Amino acid sequence: MTPESARTYTNPVLNADWSDPDVVRVGDDFYLTASSFGRAPGLPLLHSRDLVNWTLVGHALDRLEPAHAFAAPRPDGGVWAPSLRHHADRFWIFWGDPDQGILQVNAPEIRGPWTAPRLVKAGKGLIDPCPLWDEETGEAHLVHAWARSRSGIGNRLTGHRMHPDGTEVLDEGRVIVDGDRIPGWFTLEGPKAYRHDGWFWILAPAGSVGTGWQGAFRSRSFFGPYEERVVLEQGDTDVNGPHQGGWVRTASGEDWFLHFQQRGAYGRVVHLQPMAWGADGWPVLGDGGTPVTEHRRPALPPQPPAEPATGDDFPGGRHGRQWSWAANPRDGWATQHSGDGLRLACVRSEDAHDLRRLPSVLTQRLPGEPRVIEVELRLDSEEPGARAGLAVLGAAYRWIGLQRDADGTAHLVHRFAEPVATAERDADPPRPAPEGRALLRVETVAGARCRFSCDLGDGPRPTGRDFAAAPWGWVGALLGLFALAPAGRGHAGSATFTRFRVGPHRPAV
Repeated sequence: MTPESARTYTNPVLNADWSDPDVVRVGDDFYLTASSFGRAPGLPLLHSRDLVNWTLVGHALDRLEPAHAFAAPRPDGGVWAPSLRHHADRFWIFWGDPDQGILQVNAPEIRGPWTAPRLVKAGKGLIDPCPLWDEETGEAHLVHAWARSRSGIGNRLTGHRMHPDGTEVLDEGRVIVDGDRIPGWFTLEGPKAYRHDGWFWILAPAGSVGTGWQGAFRSRSFFGPYEERVVLEQGDTDVNGPHQGGWVRTASGEDWFLHFQQRGAYGRVVHLQPMAWGADGWPVLGDGGTPVTEHRRPALPPQPPAEPATGDDFPGGRHGRQWSWAANPRDGWATQHSGDGLRLACVRSEDAHDLRRLPSVLTQRLPGEPRVIEVELRLDSEEPGARAGLAVLGAAYRWIGLQRDADGTAHLVHRFAEPVATAERDADPPRPAPEGRALLRVETVAGARCRFSCDLGDGPRPTGRDFAAAPWGWVGALLGLFALAPAGRGHAGSATFTRFRVGPHRPAV
């Protein structure tokens, strides 16, 4: 969280990769979900009472299906741009899997139980769906965008009549907004549908995530024709893109808009913009159409500072909600026990030379501001070639940890791989770690640069050069914990991680 006063807040309100956010209010509570792509569990669920302070309360998707398609990391697939709604006393989440189609889950409470995913519309390249239940007519509709990479179609929004129970679409669909017919518009996507003041509204961004703008469309009929307007763009601010999000109204009638900003290795961080309705009936976002950095807080009861958890003591061997596996998990990767600490099995793999190919890496989001990340590691495995460590994972990655050699000794190793590399290289010569223990540390500084160091019991020592973290497909860089062993037979032992800490960066004096 950035500094703020009792009366103001500072953007971003979620300073990490909570990509493609959508938000809904139920009573006095606000809930948010975001893209999770190929990680499991997916569809994170966040809660707030003031739209500024958020906590992670769970996930709506335990694992991705079909299981074989997500047995390995898929940072470009899985859950894209979900929409979160509350209708008929249930929570609903619709999302697009660009390789399967539009799916949904629903639940009576935000913490579940959530239904199994249901395929609402099958097809390649169907993304960014949003349902709309029209309370005036009782009809239900669905709007979605297209991924040109999968379908050859892009820059348009397609609308459907939908069964009121959200299980299927009732027609072939028709194009309701064609971005090719709007001068200067391209990569139209991410629609969110609403009813307001007798109009059907679609809030949708265009122009690409790094350089685009937020648009608004309105029509007297769901199927159009729609008129359009740009309602939020970068202007002279440093908030590039301002892209894709959701509108929410407080119980007292204040309007707010949550959207993301693309920040490279940090991923897509979330901003909160004030929203009002102009005299001409169109929404006005931010400061007259440009993003705000600091603004008056929503007129809601004061809340204590909060943000999604990062640190973890792993009580009983269980990891916190902030962690997700790089792909669908398998039994036996983590062992529950009576003490504290994460006990990871050294998973045997032919791909142990490349962390990007491994599903058994436990990940969480890279913080969006300078931080110090530390974890204690004990390599319990005696298997030659077994290794475990702390990684900064992306299209390029680097890790520091321990490896067991053929003679039974443990060494501290520091390795990296470039985006086009198919195997790791040493970033520093290995060092003996006689006790098979180490305190591992990554210090992140401006520009997502990472400095690695370790303490083998003789004091902290830096290792290797600075590393510039990199995004990974549509995902920002990730912190990762892992334990591996070369391919072979039999149990390869385990490694134990304790006291995972994420603290503030303290510049050198």
